[in-house]
Amino acid sequence: MNILYVNHYAGTPSLGMEYRPYYLAREWVRAGHEVTIVAANFSHVRARQPHKARDEVDGIAYRWLPTPAYRGNGLGRVKNIWSFLRQVWQMAPALVAECKPNAVIASSTYPMDIWIARRIARLANAKLIYEVHDLWPASPMELSGMPWWHPFILLCQKAENDAYRDADCVVSMLPKVTEHMAQHGLDLHKLHIVPNGVSPEEWPDLPRPLVGPLADYLNALKKADRTIVGYAGSHGLPNAMDVLLDAAVLLRNAPLSFVLVGSGHEKARLAQRVQSERLDNVALFDPIPKTQIPALLAQFDIAYIGWRRSPLYRFGIAPNKLMDYMMAGCAVLHSVEAGNDPVAEAGCGLTVAPESPQAVAQGLRQLAAATAQQRHGMGQRGRAFVLAHHAYPALAQKFLKAME
Repeated sequence: MNILYVNHYAGTPSLGMEYRPYYLAREWVRAGHEVTIVAANFSHVRARQPHKARDEVDGIAYRWLPTPAYRGNGLGRVKNIWSFLRQVWQMAPALVAECKPNAVIASSTYPMDIWIARRIARLANAKLIYEVHDLWPASPMELSGMPWWHPFILLCQKAENDAYRDADCVVSMLPKVTEHMAQHGLDLHKLHIVPNGVSPEEWPDLPRPLVGPLADYLNALKKADRTIVGYAGSHGLPNAMDVLLDAAVLLRNAPLSFVLVGSGHEKARLAQRVQSERLDNVALFDPIPKTQIPALLAQFDIAYIGWRRSPLYRFGIAPNKLMDYMMAGCAVLHSVEAGNDPVAEAGCGLTVAPESPQAVAQGLRQLAAATAQQRHGMGQRGRAFVLAHHAYPALAQKFLKAME
């Protein structure tokens, strides 16, 4: 099968997020399929931007389209999206001639790429696949308060409805979307749930040791017999990092240390807050290469993941970070209220209410009071759960069957 994967924000292991298109495509290539990923050459989620128009990574053909840089979610990002969509629309005949796709996947988070993917699929007489990361326009409406009558929301709503009507198959990462999609016209026989996952081959039994100041700091905490509460990932408003810092304030005199690794729009403000409030039990570090993540997570006694309280999460959650925590065998403190809860399903930690520093602090006290053997048992249950339900080789096969 020739697969054309349109994902505005697609990344690679060397460039950074998003990783899902790469991992799925790699498995499809290994199974003998030809895969071309079309992406923008600027994305706010990548660590580095590509400098070539074309590239090949592990047998996957990448086409990087020139798009303007931007910051935040303002007009600059709109121009970036418009530039990407316009170019893919214009080059549709050339893509069909070059790739001869049997399946075209629209997978750019925002739904307007369904129109360019539909054009390509019709030109190629190929199947049209709509991959859902987040529900739009529900996400900007419920997270940012945009009104239903806003022109951008109306545009997104038409794109979502068109996708459910015209796609041959809809693949959703979110597990609790059936009612919403049916209300917007989807024949539920077309719906397939394929969540985010991990690549087991990237999790060696003996990961390469950490080096540098982060490794020295973690070693010092271990020698001081501190319980390490770790966070590795984006530092943005959706990650509820202030709740974790509020909990650190409540646990100022407990033998717990908080190690936060990553970057994001909120990083500078959070660092200023740690300094101004003299939170000596909190340390922030820059992001580390993806290959070092297993070694980092192996040092955490408890891994934290938090969310804001939002009705949007009734459709379910599928965070990559949590899959990494569970694959690493971490005991997890999960602060969330959502339609699904992998931590509870796996029995790999505790789940507490979102946006409640008191609940987070109490949950951390409870996990810290468990023996190392008990936390190890939680971690092993999480790892078994991920290997059974979230390994990319199996997820790629499930996605492939949906497209056939």
